[in-house]
Amino acid sequence: MKKILITGGAGFIGFHLAKLLMMSGYDITIIDNFARGVLDDDLNLLVKNKGVRICDIDVLKSGSLIELGTDYQYIFHLAAIMGVTHVLSKPYTVLYDNVRLLGNVIDFARQQKALKRMLFASTSEVYAGTLKKFTIEIPTPETTPLAITELSQPRTSYMLSKIYGEAMCLHSGLPVTSFRPHNIYGPRMGLSHVIPEQLKKAELANDGDVVEVFSVDHTRAFCYVDDAVKMLMLMMNSSPCEGNTLNLGVESSEITIQNVAEICHLAANKKLIIKPMPATPGSPTRRSPDMSKTFDLIDYKPIFTLEDGIARTYEWYKSKVFAGGGVSAK
Repeated sequence: MKKILITGGAGFIGFHLAKLLMMSGYDITIIDNFARGVLDDDLNLLVKNKGVRICDIDVLKSGSLIELGTDYQYIFHLAAIMGVTHVLSKPYTVLYDNVRLLGNVIDFARQQKALKRMLFASTSEVYAGTLKKFTIEIPTPETTPLAITELSQPRTSYMLSKIYGEAMCLHSGLPVTSFRPHNIYGPRMGLSHVIPEQLKKAELANDGDVVEVFSVDHTRAFCYVDDAVKMLMLMMNSSPCEGNTLNLGVESSEITIQNVAEICHLAANKKLIIKPMPATPGSPTRRSPDMSKTFDLIDYKPIFTLEDGIARTYEWYKSKVFAGGGVSAK
């Protein structure tokens, strides 16, 4: 059985990826220090399966992964210091720790006897500087030249750590693939994102209530998490993906935030009045990845419509968080 290590595996994408890989017959080791991820019912149920284990390890500590052995064929590095609170309050930590995390994972990957691929989670934020200072093509291809926002701005720290990380991977001498997630959504992603945020507002509201929606005219292309992790598994097993940096998402469902809110209200079976609010500071007016390169390399097209994905997301939040009182992320 092929062994896979997932750092940050208790998080949103990590959990769904681990679940898919387990169902596909892989032996999974989840690494997390639970700084943001949670050991909830879903994760507890997952680790009860044969071939799945979870280790509370702080990857920031040099050599902390040595005890895991040298027989992993695949490594997904998803762990990172992220989130608006961290980025704005301690940008130096975001820069320094994200580079240290990746460096320790690369050191561990080099010790593996038969490593087939390491996959590094970058971010769509790498395009932010180009978008701010130049004309950017939308949908945005991976070949877009990258510019950096002002170094004095705390928000630059996260994006810069990921650009640096992509370069580290490319020059590591390892078989690597970097991927840039674009607006992945679904169950267990926390509440500080537009879709679960609007679902919560709809759940708490009564028909006819007014709900606030920020950045109503901004557009995004949202990708349901089941499609995203399927693409990641295909990237992992695709030889042509080695050495490439790829967008992860969809481009055909670009939609306004107002329309997203309306779909959330429909999923909750509520008739609500939207009160347009100002744009969120720093929010790009459009974000959509050019997925042609990724789809050509892995021969895949997304399955889930936005309506279907939001409905599935709502049902999970309704049972596990809104009614169940659970927590989906710290």
